[in-house]
Amino acid sequence: QESLDRSSLGDLSAGSRVNLERAVRADGRLGGHIVQGHVDGTGTITAREPGERWEVVTVALPPTLARYVVEKGSIAVDGVSLTVSALTPGGFQVSLIPTTLADTTLGAAGVGARVNLEVDVLAKYVEHLLAAPAAPTDSAQEGA
Repeated sequence: QESLDRSSLGDLSAGSRVNLERAVRADGRLGGHIVQGHVDGTGTITAREPGERWEVVTVALPPTLARYVVEKGSIAVDGVSLTVSALTPGGFQVSLIPTTLADTTLGAAGVGARVNLEVDVLAKYVEHLLAAPAAPTDSAQEGA
């Protein structure tokens, strides 16, 4: 039920295309951002603007996820690791290169399509750590 509540999985039918990619090995080269395959929520494609060699896609996202999205930061859209090219009121833009357009479901996702979003896990950890009370150190405990 968690997957149905947080993702666009319920929008799919038998035979629908999905993006699958093998995880990088721990001893391999990490050439992008850390994508865990978790879905933090869904967004909606609100615009597509074709360019000469790329396409700019605008995605609206829930306000609860907006604080984790920064220009030139990373986000996964339907499992595809992308760089945020711009922030928009209520959303963000990504620029899709020809390989991404051809080899992922994002090439065919039209305006109005719901997409799965995974924000940067490091941003979530930083937020959590900054909000958590500091644990006492051993030296602080000794003086008590």
